[in-house]
Amino acid sequence: MSAQGAETAPSGMREEPMEDERMTTPGWLTRRELVGAGLAGLAAGAAAQEREMRIPPFELQDMDIATLQRGLEEGRWSSTRLVQLYLERIEQVDRGGPRIRQVLEINPDALSDVAALDAERRDKGPRGPLHGIPVLIKDNISTRDRMATTAGSLALEGAIPPRDAFIVQRLRAAGAILLGKTNLSEWANFRSTRSSSGWSARGGQSRNPHALDRNTSGSSSGSGGAAAASLAAGCVGTETDGSIISPSAACGVVGLKPTVGLLSRSGIIPISETQDTAGPMCRTVRDAALLLGAMTGADPRDPATRGQKAHRDYTRFLQPGGLKGARIGLLRGSYAGYHPKADKIAQAAFDALKSEGAQLTDPANLPAASFSDAEFQVLLYEFKDGLNRYLASLGPGARVKSLEDVIAFNDRNADREMPYFGQEIFLMAQKKGPLTEERYLKALEKCRLLTRRQGIDALMDKHRLDALVALTQGPAWLIDLVNGDSGTGGSCTSPAAVAGYPHITVPAGFVHGLPVGISFIGRAWSEPVLLRLAHGFEQATRARRAPRFRPTADL
Repeated sequence: MSAQGAETAPSGMREEPMEDERMTTPGWLTRRELVGAGLAGLAAGAAAQEREMRIPPFELQDMDIATLQRGLEEGRWSSTRLVQLYLERIEQVDRGGPRIRQVLEINPDALSDVAALDAERRDKGPRGPLHGIPVLIKDNISTRDRMATTAGSLALEGAIPPRDAFIVQRLRAAGAILLGKTNLSEWANFRSTRSSSGWSARGGQSRNPHALDRNTSGSSSGSGGAAAASLAAGCVGTETDGSIISPSAACGVVGLKPTVGLLSRSGIIPISETQDTAGPMCRTVRDAALLLGAMTGADPRDPATRGQKAHRDYTRFLQPGGLKGARIGLLRGSYAGYHPKADKIAQAAFDALKSEGAQLTDPANLPAASFSDAEFQVLLYEFKDGLNRYLASLGPGARVKSLEDVIAFNDRNADREMPYFGQEIFLMAQKKGPLTEERYLKALEKCRLLTRRQGIDALMDKHRLDALVALTQGPAWLIDLVNGDSGTGGSCTSPAAVAGYPHITVPAGFVHGLPVGISFIGRAWSEPVLLRLAHGFEQATRARRAPRFRPTADL
């Protein structure tokens, strides 16, 4: 009964009849009828909401880049038309309808840029497989244009980067259209210990397109959700530890974190010089391979790229029967048990690997030595150093020039910047000294020793493995702006992230309508091997499904 009804009930009347009574007084129900009516009302409300969230058919739904390119070549549409269709899609499901909040900003020059590329196609032919293909990039990747680069923070509004990020230069040279910037966990989820992934002051809370009350994970939340919802042909995210892999798994797409140094980090708002990298987030392994190849290249502004072992075309490694004869180690132990139904999906995935001809070592577990405390110390030191250098490079319009300035800005604007969680990590990082301090150097050496020489390399040498495979993580958790992220026990991202080694996740199944992914992890520069294996698994299982924008999980 409503509060208003309770206030107007006659004096002395029982607040509720006995459960077996049949009252004739209008408005009264038995407890059983009340509960039944409540459940029916909830069900009717959910059904009505689901009807409201039904999205009209989308012409480009789940189309891969090769299909789009064939349509361009055959004259089925122009690149201008592709941009228009994706902009309509963004308006329909990101800004309206389910309002998933994956896109922070639309490129105001997208239509003029694409018109020039359409003309170039007519006059000279396409530059390559990405000519005229719309992509979205994360809002910590700099563009020297009319779009902002803010890491989701109000503190960087109006700041102008000195140039395009190197990977943006490469995408433009390949003929890709930058459709806009995606939402993210503000400052790449390195601001608070109680953050809600996918929230930024500029973009608000992003929502998982498979279940709108579920988190997209972070920090490349917008890129993962946008790829899943077909808001662009492909997306680019960034990772320090899990920020490509986790949202890709949570949103049911392919995410590739490359070897650190394969893609330049210059022009990307940093956390860690030893762990940061950009990477593709797409609906298929082939599309991820296309985007990866377009972004590679040695960059004098990023010393880590000098010794890279890069390929311009990674699709040539995607051969039929890619799993046959592959030696794969199954990570269990602490990299399993996140969720019982997810574990069953992982086992089915392992069985699929075997049926496709892979030779499995089960288990092939990494040493139990912990490096998480050392990793956090490394990130605190490197974040302060790298962010201060990045902010100092910005033009005179920048409001902040140091981490100290950002902390002060957040304090002054706490009602907008910190309505749900604070900046504890910022405060810890600000106390750190230079990268010459012994504590930093010892922590970095511990991380490299435990994840490389005594970790991934030692395990793969011992069993002569091509890759390690594990359940990526459990299903997406509920959005919680009060308590922050909860998760379902952990993920397998840290060993490869801390080592700087490649890691790819591929959709493997669903738990109550929520996607679950399987991870392939390898040695430095083993992207060709991982892509071949991931593609083989993808083709054998075809587990991915387009999101349905349901109000909650399928329970």
